[in-house]
Amino acid sequence: MVYSHEVEHMCVVKKGPNHGPAPIPEEGKWVKAKDIKDISGLTHGIGWCAPQQGACKLTLNIKEGIIEEALVETLGCSGMTHSAAMAGEILVGKTLLEALNTDLVCDAINTAMRELFLQIVYGRSQSAFSEGGLAIGAGLEDLGKGHRSQVGTIYSTKVKGPRYLELAEGYIVEIGLDKDNQIIGYKYVNLGKMMENIKKGIPALEAIEKASGTYGRFEEAVKKIDPREE
Repeated sequence: MVYSHEVEHMCVVKKGPNHGPAPIPEEGKWVKAKDIKDISGLTHGIGWCAPQQGACKLTLNIKEGIIEEALVETLGCSGMTHSAAMAGEILVGKTLLEALNTDLVCDAINTAMRELFLQIVYGRSQSAFSEGGLAIGAGLEDLGKGHRSQVGTIYSTKVKGPRYLELAEGYIVEIGLDKDNQIIGYKYVNLGKMMENIKKGIPALEAIEKASGTYGRFEEAVKKIDPREE
C-alpha cells in the first residue's frame, strides 16, 4: 500500500464503534452480508435499451452468491431475442458479481442485471421471507402452463379505437362489442395449451378448439370482430 507524504505524517486516531452492515431478509432469515456468497434469493430486474425501444425482465434464483436459475424475457427487436438466448447460457453458474461485470450482449439485459443486483443486495427479493428460499425451477412458475411469457399487446388509434391482440389468457381471435361498439369480452386461444394438444397427436383444428375460451360478456356481444382484420 502506498500512502501520500501527507498521510505518512499524520498521527493515528482510533475510529469509533464498528458499525457493521445492516441485516437484510434472505430466505426466511436475517443476514449481515459481507461477501457475495452471503447473498441468496429469487428476484427480478427490469432493463431497457437505448433509445428505449425494447425491454427485458430478468429473473435469477441465487444460492450463496451463485446463479442457479435464470429466466430471461425480452420484448423488442429480433436481435434482443437472440441476445436473451445467449444470456441464458452465460448467466447460470456465475457468481452475482461475475454476472454484473459480464457483457450480457444486449443493453436491456445488462440494465436488468444492474437493477436486479440493486434489489437483491438490499434484501428486496421474492423469497425474502420464504424459509429455505424457493426451489430451483421456481422461475418456470412465473410462466404458467405451457411455459410462455405473459404478454399484453394492445393496438389503438384515435379514429378506430382499441384492438386487443394478446392478453394473459392468450392470443385474441375475436373481440365482442355491445350496441355502443364498446368491448365487453373476447375469445382467445391459449397457445401453450394448443401446442400441448398438438404434441399429444390431437388434430390442429381440434387442438385450437380445446385451447379456446372466452372472457367477460363475450356471448352477449351484438357484434364480434377479428382485431387483426376488422
